[in-house]
Amino acid sequence: MRLAVTEPGVPEIFHSLQGEGISAGKPSVFVRFSQCNLHCVWCDTAYTWNFQGTEFIHRDDAPGAPRKFDRAAETVDVSVETLAARLIEQSCRRIIFTGGEPLLQQRDLGVLIQQLKATDPDFYIEIETNGSIKPAGLAAELIDQFNVSPKLAHSGNAAAIRLKPDVLAFYAADPRANFKIVVAEPSDLEEVHELVSSSGMPPARVWLMPEGRTPQELRSRERWLAEACLRAGYNFTDRLHIHLYGDTRGT
Repeated sequence: MRLAVTEPGVPEIFHSLQGEGISAGKPSVFVRFSQCNLHCVWCDTAYTWNFQGTEFIHRDDAPGAPRKFDRAAETVDVSVETLAARLIEQSCRRIIFTGGEPLLQQRDLGVLIQQLKATDPDFYIEIETNGSIKPAGLAAELIDQFNVSPKLAHSGNAAAIRLKPDVLAFYAADPRANFKIVVAEPSDLEEVHELVSSSGMPPARVWLMPEGRTPQELRSRERWLAEACLRAGYNFTDRLHIHLYGDTRGT
């Protein structure tokens, strides 16, 4: 399995509080997967996909000098068995697979989850996904909670690759799934309402989250976004880990 790293050769696996969405504040063990099929211009984990030799655009790019990451230095391959043993050693049984996009590796992910639950049925598995890939096989069967984050136009991804109506409808019909939508400007709200309506997302399972990688950016958007949630019947989520630890790896 290909994972991101905190430093070369060290997989990004860490014990922290979930900072976003329905599980915010819950102690969890995070495993960050490398590689993503989307490339959001404001992504705070661009080191999982914005590699040298690619043409992707990110807001950290300097004029005429794109910021690119060395793929070999930013990734590490770990076997299913090794990763299972590492997670079984953890005292916390809430595991959150994040990325990148974990479902790009869902065959191995399903086998991993099967091994964890065979060892201890108390393992509770969450996965953070961009909602463009439908889970299948063991991954679809054994994941306890889907944290689905479909992207809006301001992400910089073309609608054809970020919005898969059949996939979003699958998640909307599955009670294990909740939705977290990143909002940057009040003008994004019309797009949010259309997405929620067209995909059949129950508003009670929708969380809106301000875009931002600093406490200042988040605070500048929270008041009007909170009011929008109240009006529409959505949930509001902050980014707790940004306030606690800043925009850093392994937190």
